[in-house]
Amino acid sequence: MIIHIATLTRIYSKGGGFKVRHHLYTFRFKLTSLFVMTIVIPVLLIGFVIPYYYQTMITKEKQVLTEGTLKAMARNIETYLDDLERITMMPFWNENIMYALKLKANKQYENSDDYTKLIADRALNETLPIMLQNTRKDILGTLLISNDGTVYVTDSKEEMTGPIPGFPYQNQFWYKQAVEADGNVAFISAHKRDYLMFSEQQQVFSVARLIKDPDSRQPLAVIMAEADNNILNKMVRDISFDVSSIVVIQDDNNQLLYSSKPIPTEALSDIGGSSGVTNVSGKDYAKVTESIPQAEWKITVLLSAEESASKVRWLYTVAFLFLSIGLIVTFVLFLYLSRNIINPFKQMIQVMRKVQRGNLDARFNAKGRDEIAQLGVALNQMISQLNEIIIREYRTDLAKRDAEYRALQSQIHPHFLYNILNGWIGLNRAGEKATLEKAILALSGMLRYSLEYNDWSSIEEEFLFMQRYGELQQLRFDDRLTITQSYQSELKSFRIPKLLLQPLLENAIIHGCEPANHPCMVNIRTEMIDDNGTPAVQIKITDNGVGFIPERKLPHSSNSVGLQNVRERLIIAYGKDNARFEIQSIVNVGTESRITIVWDSSFDEVQKDNNQIAPEITS
Repeated sequence: MIIHIATLTRIYSKGGGFKVRHHLYTFRFKLTSLFVMTIVIPVLLIGFVIPYYYQTMITKEKQVLTEGTLKAMARNIETYLDDLERITMMPFWNENIMYALKLKANKQYENSDDYTKLIADRALNETLPIMLQNTRKDILGTLLISNDGTVYVTDSKEEMTGPIPGFPYQNQFWYKQAVEADGNVAFISAHKRDYLMFSEQQQVFSVARLIKDPDSRQPLAVIMAEADNNILNKMVRDISFDVSSIVVIQDDNNQLLYSSKPIPTEALSDIGGSSGVTNVSGKDYAKVTESIPQAEWKITVLLSAEESASKVRWLYTVAFLFLSIGLIVTFVLFLYLSRNIINPFKQMIQVMRKVQRGNLDARFNAKGRDEIAQLGVALNQMISQLNEIIIREYRTDLAKRDAEYRALQSQIHPHFLYNILNGWIGLNRAGEKATLEKAILALSGMLRYSLEYNDWSSIEEEFLFMQRYGELQQLRFDDRLTITQSYQSELKSFRIPKLLLQPLLENAIIHGCEPANHPCMVNIRTEMIDDNGTPAVQIKITDNGVGFIPERKLPHSSNSVGLQNVRERLIIAYGKDNARFEIQSIVNVGTESRITIVWDSSFDEVQKDNNQIAPEITS
């Protein structure tokens, strides 16, 4: 079998071997996609996930350390509360003290003999202070109020303090709290020692208890042990966190016992709430809370949210820097490697394009021994073998075969048939049988016409072929395409090369109307004109599509091959001086193709009525 070089190269071109029509199918795009999926996306994920993971771990560790610190503080406070509670139990351990309190409570003290009074006074004024003595300096002392209103004060600092005469001790909130506890311990929130003479009025927290007769359960007295609030400050000042913090201790009613920094009163309820974040003086703080079950108090540490965020912000900064450097380095490597891979393929494409244009001396410069080099060697071998076939088989008949190729080039392309068949499927599914039948008859007529062994055809036959071609194209474009045809009736028998006009109509539809975003019209008209004093037949195919700049059209692009084919067939059929082909185009306006053929009565017999025009055909 004799194979034409242009036919072979066009087969490669249609298969996508030489000309990539869309960037999505390029090898570079695939390499870029692979680079993005295997390098960029994983690196971005790692760059964000790892800092987030470390931030979470640091936050959890800080939470655990803070909670551990608060638990230690809670145990220390509980130790002080235990000591205070133990002090309130001291009167029960001495019978003389309990006996003296019973005398006071039953109002028998005044009626007792002197010895009994002596025993009672010695128990309350001497034995009781000795028993209530405590080595801890932070435990300031005790206050005992008997039922008859007598007040006994014990001060660990041995200052000249004493009860204030006439002071309403039994009306104080701490006294009422102890009575309500009914023998159980009552934990008293922070208050001042304003009930003692010569007191410094410092803030204290206390433990109070109602002393009751173990036998009769009769209330005998109220005892209260006091501790200096400074012990809380000593506990807190030796504890430091890595961010600005505020330590707050509240009682069971969210009242403030202690705070390391001033706290607005309105913020106390928010601090004692369940939310994990609170706002103090316009700043957000994260809360970590530990309870003291014994007294139902709460210790809360407020950690600056802004400083905590800045502590972990450096993680993201470092991650971003490493991420950026890594991506830049990998991208540079990708560009270098991709060029080394893609450039040989580009060179192969250039070689094949030269071969497509008929230069069989073009060769690929293969370097190395990799697969790309082997492909280049195989390409060179194929070109050499192809050249040998051409020289051996049909160089002597090249001109004739080239003319046959040019004629075949104007016939129906496989992709056109593919689109038509897809259109038929749609018509069949839509139930438009009449339209489907019309389309089948149109294609049948086209195939019969193109397969007839004739080199020449009349204007009438050629226009009927283009009408059928236009009807089939409308299956794709629907209302976006309108085709009109007209010719003077005396020219219907004018002979032209068969399938001469079809490439021009196809060029107008595919390259003019298809890319347009508006409905397009293609007009085909044949008429007699006066060409500089010489009668001539002019065929014009005009469209209002996207147009183009003729100077920028590639001389060997797919549509230029068809146009060159028209020129060559006109020269072969009528001679260089008797026919010419012109094309004019304006971007976004449209394109007009003109074929002008000098009138010669020897070409055909024409009708006499020059004014009669055949009806216009609209597709």
